[in-house]
Amino acid sequence: MKPFMDKDFLLETETAKLLYHKYAEKMPILDYHCHINPQEIAEDKKFENITQVWLGGDHYKWRLMRSNGIKECYITGDASDYEKFQKWAETLQRAIGNPLYHWSHLELQRYFGYYGVLNGETAEEVWNFCNAKLRESNMSARSFICKSNVTLLCTTDDPVDDLKWHKILREDESFKVQVLPAWRPDLVIKIEKSGFAQYVKKLGDAAEIEIKTFTDLKKALVKRMEFFHEMGCLVSDHGLDYVMYAPVSEDDIETIFEKAILGQSISKKEEKQYKTVMMVFLGRQYCRLGWAMQLHYGVKRDNDVKRFLKLGADTGFDCINTYAPSTELVDFLNALSETDELPKTVIYSLNPNDNAAIGSIIGCFQDSSIAGKIQQGSAWWFNDHKKGMIEQMTSLANLGLLSNFIGMLTDSRSFLSYTRHEYFRRILCNLLGNWVENGEYPADEKVLGRIVEDIVYKNAVRYFNFSLEINL
Repeated sequence: MKPFMDKDFLLETETAKLLYHKYAEKMPILDYHCHINPQEIAEDKKFENITQVWLGGDHYKWRLMRSNGIKECYITGDASDYEKFQKWAETLQRAIGNPLYHWSHLELQRYFGYYGVLNGETAEEVWNFCNAKLRESNMSARSFICKSNVTLLCTTDDPVDDLKWHKILREDESFKVQVLPAWRPDLVIKIEKSGFAQYVKKLGDAAEIEIKTFTDLKKALVKRMEFFHEMGCLVSDHGLDYVMYAPVSEDDIETIFEKAILGQSISKKEEKQYKTVMMVFLGRQYCRLGWAMQLHYGVKRDNDVKRFLKLGADTGFDCINTYAPSTELVDFLNALSETDELPKTVIYSLNPNDNAAIGSIIGCFQDSSIAGKIQQGSAWWFNDHKKGMIEQMTSLANLGLLSNFIGMLTDSRSFLSYTRHEYFRRILCNLLGNWVENGEYPADEKVLGRIVEDIVYKNAVRYFNFSLEINL
């Protein structure tokens, strides 16, 4: 029997151990998509206790606690931080097979030096041990980032954001990690939402342009993109129901936009046409700026309406959506490719059944501008567990070039989530190691080591064109 989560955790072969310990383990982390608040980095936030750093805003853990029948007062309610931690510990001990079990213990090991097991009986011991650690001077937001060997991270930022905290961080020479904005224009795309007209007004104010027409809207967006670009932005991100394609004339799109800002209802067809035109426009701008376009889709959000209305978005009531027509994704990419304006694109579906479709689609639009120009993104959200990562990487290897993959991201609001990169790296090395030891690939350490280093770090540096040293 192997020891619980020791140094060779998830590494089943000697080749896997070699690749992880000699190559993957030493590489820095580049987190090109997360939801960390830049203000908390700028202010070097300290946490009073482990509940604050661990359970605050973590809907992964909240869902698991609800699945264990825990009352909401111990999850998002007014129970004490200790009571919430105790209920999480009682839930965690039942989470066999869930990645949260591994992530939680990796975080306890890497950030707190606790190598025991967290459960209902040890909760008080772990609570006291970790809280004592958190009182030390080197246990703050920036310290967690630096301890994780992060060189650069991209936050998720709305076009109206003044990027105040990014400016502060850029001018702070005491903090060497690059913190860059990433453009997330979801609210300007969701024309069907009740607050759309009000958001357009905010966007106009930010761009100092009065927006009365769709043409005005495009001008305002270009101005804000130029500002983001000056602040170092090289990445965009979109949270979509699915990638739509329903082209429409310029006159018709002006009519649709006018109806929306006047508060009039629009049809499903008009919604789809607007979103198509907007996404094509933005894609062309990303190509002009040299940005990468990330497309996240395949999610149905806010499904328990009663509790969503009480707790708000991103509180654990989302699920996988099975509707994502590959024909429309292809037509969208082709519309940009036809005019040589297809940007670097990373495609993520929350539905693992889309892996093969994405793998076949990306092969249609690769070119010589950069290796792996069109990427299948890493296993995302409900898929970033052991099986999901293996399936995503195996599918990508079967249909394309896994060696050009840009690797893992945290997609998290927690400063302790960088252990997800370690989890991914161990799974990657084990996958490659198994192929080698099964005689499916030569035991060429030099080539294999380079493949590992590229996937876990260097490919992403080159792909996004970040100003980082890759000759490590």
